[in-house]
Formats: sequence, structure tokens, C-alpha cells
Amino acid sequence: MAWDTERTKRLLIEAGVAEFSSFGLAGARVDRIAEKAGVNKERIYQYFGKKEAFFSAVLEHELATTLAAVELSGHGVVAIADYAGRRFDYQREHPTFTRLLFWEGLELEAPVAEASRQKHAQAIVASAREAVPELSESDAQELLITVITLVDGWVALQTADRLFSTPLPCGRDRDSRRRDFIVMTVEAATRAALTRTQSARTQLTAGSPRMGDAGSALRSTREDGAGKV
Repeated sequence: MAWDTERTKRLLIEAGVAEFSSFGLAGARVDRIAEKAGVNKERIYQYFGKKEAFFSAVLEHELATTLAAVELSGHGVVAIADYAGRRFDYQREHPTFTRLLFWEGLELEAPVAEASRQKHAQAIVASAREAVPELSESDAQELLITVITLVDGWVALQTADRLFSTPLPCGRDRDSRRRDFIVMTVEAATRAALTRTQSARTQLTAGSPRMGDAGSALRSTREDGAGKV
């Protein structure tokens, strides 16, 4: 019978997700991954290369799954707030992805698959600006970084949750309450960014600057919206 290569890779990836999310790159052991997958560890080197390359393959796989599951769509401020809520839901159900991201940040000097991930980040920023056209490029970037920090940070900081949170009355769901606060925070931040942008535009108009001053102000606005992802 022919060897099912794709099935073997899938088993190794699944075992790798569990191992790397628990122990990180340095602490993970190839023999434990192979044993859990029921595969000879030589297959890991054959299919993925060294442990660092295997970690990258595992993270890329989880990233692709997450991107397919959570997209930013819709129109208006609520679209960005809704994205935060749905990302929270997904990360609560799949905490291994967040743990992999934190291990990556701790152990690697550069992101895995940086070029392709930058393109995706730029696409999400574009989606945010399509939902709320008044947002500048830099404000959209900061809002999305804030979303990721709020959602993914909470998943990682379980001990802080125990320190700050008091027991809830019977029937109250802590996850639902926290989700509500995250969505509320992101919506408030988005509206605040819009208010600041509108205020700046009003001041520019009210000031009736000379042509040279207006050109300088316009260049400054454009530069503010041209930050990197």
C-alpha cells in the first residue's frame, strides 16, 4: 500500500501545534511530536527540515486557518468592533494560535513568513478603511494592532485574569462580559479616531491658510497616512 504522505504531514502538523504551543520552539521535542503523531521522527526532517523550519510550517498552517475563519467585512464603525468580537470568539476556541504567536515573538528575531503576512496585514488595513473611509492609514493600523493586543493578550494573560477578576454571580458568563468590553473599547477607539480626524480637518478649514501653508498641512496629513504596517 502506498504511503499517505498528506495524511502523515497533517498528523505531524497537528501534533506540532500542540507541542509548540505548549513548550515553544526551544522547549519542544521532535520525538514527542513524532510519538503523538504515530510517525517516525525522521519523517519530520524529511518533510519539513530542521525543527525551526517545522515550527514555521506549523505557525503558517495555523495562520492560514485563522485568516480563513475571521475576516473584516461590513461597513461603519461596527464592522471593526464586530471583527474584534469575532476574533475574540475564535481565539477563545483556538488558543493554540495565540500561544504560537507569543512564542514566535519571544524566540524569533523576525516573523515567520514575514512578506506574505505583511500583505495580509495590509489587506486587513484596507478592509478597515473600506468599512470606515474617513480613517487614515495610520489610524487603521493602530486600531487593528489594538484589536490584536486586546484579544490575543487576554488569551495569553490567564494569570492576570485570576488576579483582577472576582467570581461572577451564578449564571453570568465571564467570556461574554469580556467580549462586550473588548467590542465596546474598539468601537470607542474607532469613534475617537474619527473625531480627531474631523477636528483636524475643521481646524484646517477654519484657519483659511495661505496656499503654501495648506500645501504643507496636506503633505503632513498624507505622510501621517502613509505609515508602514
